[in-house]
Amino acid sequence: MDQVEGMLGTSPSIHAIFGLIHKMAKTDLPVLVTGETGTGKDVTAQAIHARSPRGEGPFVPINCGAIPETLLESELFGHERGAFTGAVHQKKGKLEAAAGGTVFLDEVGDLLPVLQVKLLRFLQQGTFERVGGHETLRVDARIIAATNVDLKAAIDRNRFREDLYYRLGVMHIHLPPLRDRGQDTLLLALHFLKQAADVQRKPLRGFTPEALNALCAYRWPGNVRELSNRVRRAVVMAEGMEITPQDLDLTGEVLQSTDSLDSLRAAHRRIEVELIAKAISLHRGNVTRAARDLDVSRTTLYRKLLEYGLERSLPSAALRPAS
Repeated sequence: MDQVEGMLGTSPSIHAIFGLIHKMAKTDLPVLVTGETGTGKDVTAQAIHARSPRGEGPFVPINCGAIPETLLESELFGHERGAFTGAVHQKKGKLEAAAGGTVFLDEVGDLLPVLQVKLLRFLQQGTFERVGGHETLRVDARIIAATNVDLKAAIDRNRFREDLYYRLGVMHIHLPPLRDRGQDTLLLALHFLKQAADVQRKPLRGFTPEALNALCAYRWPGNVRELSNRVRRAVVMAEGMEITPQDLDLTGEVLQSTDSLDSLRAAHRRIEVELIAKAISLHRGNVTRAARDLDVSRTTLYRKLLEYGLERSLPSAALRPAS
């Protein structure tokens, strides 16, 4: 299983994202990360930063949609003493704090027009002025921006500058929704289960077959974030040794057949992951029994667990010797 800091998966779509992250980390160009809510835009930005020559420098995030409009300019560019009521001291902004590193502008589509102009100037010239100041400052900081907004539609509505869009999007990554990532849903679910079970100190063995079916059937509108939250809730709610559809609040989900074509390789991988996950859960973490049920050798099953990353995602009991 391929993995980048905080991201994991084996699907072709996420494998392509890993390749883009490796390439973009080698440059200093701005990056625009787009995708639905919960697809991991912040994690992608951190991965690019961590693998870049700036990885030892600061990574400074700022959520452009969560800060009041009156404060956002000061947060980003800083302000001078007396610039406005309450500005009793000079304050450095996020750009200065990110010197030698990366600024992550989350929800960049929410920037006001006046801030879009100042950001464009920084991208073009590397300079800016603090609020209430006249000194031109220069900072070496890389910009990575993210949004779930259709910026081209925002441009058509005159809500986002076209020149800024092309400056930010010199390098562009669009993250696929979880529903398009095939077997990654189960891999991530098992990974989140292990994390949450460790935190809650509950010796859970895995998911019931019905829960695995529900995980595969659900469309995940909130993507990876929703999956993580549902699994964490399920760990708290679980009364038995396995997670049920009721624990996940997915009792109405039924796996539907589809008329869409899938490659033989992708279908093979998806079925293998589902069968291995079900066998491990059914046999309560006993690898020998799971291998016998799957009609493969224990060695082959271990190799498959390593290939798909399941050995790192399952609860610790899943790899115990046969009794």
